[in-house]
Amino acid sequence: TKTIAIIKQKLAEEQVVVVVSALGGVTNMLIECSTKAQQGDTSFTQTLNEIKTRHSDTIKTLLSGIYKEECESYTEEVLAELRDILTGISLIRELTPRSLDLVSSVGERLSAYIIAKTIAQSGVDCEFLDARTVIKTDKTFGAAKVNFEKTDNLIQKKICNTSTLFVATGFIASTDDNETITLGRGGSDYSAAIFARAVNASILEIWTDVDGMMTADPRKVKKAFPLEHVTYAEAMELSHFGAKVLEPRTVIPAMSKNIPVIIKNT
Repeated sequence: TKTIAIIKQKLAEEQVVVVVSALGGVTNMLIECSTKAQQGDTSFTQTLNEIKTRHSDTIKTLLSGIYKEECESYTEEVLAELRDILTGISLIRELTPRSLDLVSSVGERLSAYIIAKTIAQSGVDCEFLDARTVIKTDKTFGAAKVNFEKTDNLIQKKICNTSTLFVATGFIASTDDNETITLGRGGSDYSAAIFARAVNASILEIWTDVDGMMTADPRKVKKAFPLEHVTYAEAMELSHFGAKVLEPRTVIPAMSKNIPVIIKNT
């Protein structure tokens, strides 16, 4: 609900593209399902049911009528496909990086769809955007390298000449053969930077649960405080030395177009 309020407030000020990650903890649960399936441990179905319940509850809280129905049937379809993949993994007891990426992509596909439908329900012209249709990469499963030329073109074609609000999946992309692939750790922030670069955004906002780049790890250093302003190079350096608020790669697409990056706490 808070996320949606933030989006609507921004929308009143200017045109935005929203990039979302999975619901908290869901990607880890999906990885857990894969590992269990690979080991032939059938309790992966329990974890799968938890994932289903979590999304069903969210849908019930946020949606009603036709929007709720659409969301439920989409979620059902994605989770049925996921169950089939996990069953396959458990039968052959093999988990390839390619299969792991396909399983890991589910969280973003569900959360972005739910958020898009919730915003549409409130009367905004809003569409779900599966980033696999616009972000193109090589075949490095688990840590894909983006083909920026192709990606920029596809994103511009899709979103630059319309006033529709797009809610896109973070973290996921696709190869030239349309295989699902992920962008690696911190992938949703990186996805947001990829979109920002393609549309020449005036600003890239990363919404998280901390107050920004801190002078030190606030859990270890009581007097740590947020840095008001850092250069791209400093941000990358802080990330390399363990500042988890920003993935070092996130800065690169923004830096290429001199787009300021703002870190905000939801």
